[in-house]
Amino acid sequence: MSQIYGLLGVLIAGVVAVFVLIAISVFLYFLNVWIRALAARAPVSIVSLIGMKLRRVPVGLIVDNWITAVKAGIATPQHELEGSREGIICSTSPFEAHYLAGGNVEQVVLGLIACKKAGIGLNWDQACAIDLATKGTSKTVLEAVKTSINPRVIDCPNPATGRTTIDGVAKDGIQLKAKARVTVRTNLDRFVGGATEETIIARVGEGIVSAIGSADSYKQVLENPDRISKMTLGKGLDAGTSFEILSIDIADVDVGENIGARLQADQAEANKRMAQAQAEVRRAAAVATEAEMKARTQEMQAKVVEAEAQVPLAMAEAFRKGNLGIMDYYRFRNIQADTAMRHSIAGDEKPKQQ
Repeated sequence: MSQIYGLLGVLIAGVVAVFVLIAISVFLYFLNVWIRALAARAPVSIVSLIGMKLRRVPVGLIVDNWITAVKAGIATPQHELEGSREGIICSTSPFEAHYLAGGNVEQVVLGLIACKKAGIGLNWDQACAIDLATKGTSKTVLEAVKTSINPRVIDCPNPATGRTTIDGVAKDGIQLKAKARVTVRTNLDRFVGGATEETIIARVGEGIVSAIGSADSYKQVLENPDRISKMTLGKGLDAGTSFEILSIDIADVDVGENIGARLQADQAEANKRMAQAQAEVRRAAAVATEAEMKARTQEMQAKVVEAEAQVPLAMAEAFRKGNLGIMDYYRFRNIQADTAMRHSIAGDEKPKQQ
């Protein structure tokens, strides 16, 4: 029995030694990070570090950003909290959660630090939402915060689209080509779900065209370019967007073509072609009527010829029935001869003899 107890003791001692070695190895593995956090007065427990490793979260990234947040005053270690903890970052859990959601923890921390220094109210959840909203784009939450602190100037129209001016036509028909610069500031409360700068450019362009089109003369716009800015700013173009428009400045206004004169010339040309088409219709109708009248004349002449052809037949029938004598026929022929002679003296065509 003593030998059995001895073997059990050795076995238990070996197991304990293995566990101790494992614990020491784990402690040594996280020792550098743990000491760094402890020295920065932003302690992180070994258990939390092990949990990060098991969840495949980069320990160094999370701890470094946790230290930065604590030093900047946007996070408070749990042991230093007094009273309610609502809305206060007191552990690395929010950092891990945002990383696992696919966010950029470093950008969020830097953005919150910038907001704190500038006196802008932005909490952790809002910053994370903005970071996730900008994921896959060229923008970052830090850039959004910087734009909120330092307003940004946007060219209207955007030269990248291939257009260099916004064209509008005044009521007198003169075209004006304008360039504008829009100063905007990020509205962090509306950044998630708000329209982007492309919408701002489109709305400003629409406002400029409307302002030019409402002017009675292009000279009014050239004399007071600021009327475009005033009319455009008064329309609330930043509604529903991620930005707040601070100013709209007209950088340049040039005179373009006389659109009104060109349209009138085009209209006159169209009217001339229409008149020519109508005249051609009337000419074709007249030609058709003339042809119809000629046909009717020929038809009537044919009827006259047909009627004249019946005269000899009627005379022959009268001879047979005794209604016409030979002397009557000779007198008829003499009358015809006299008529032909008169026509010959008058120079007319000799009538046809029956």
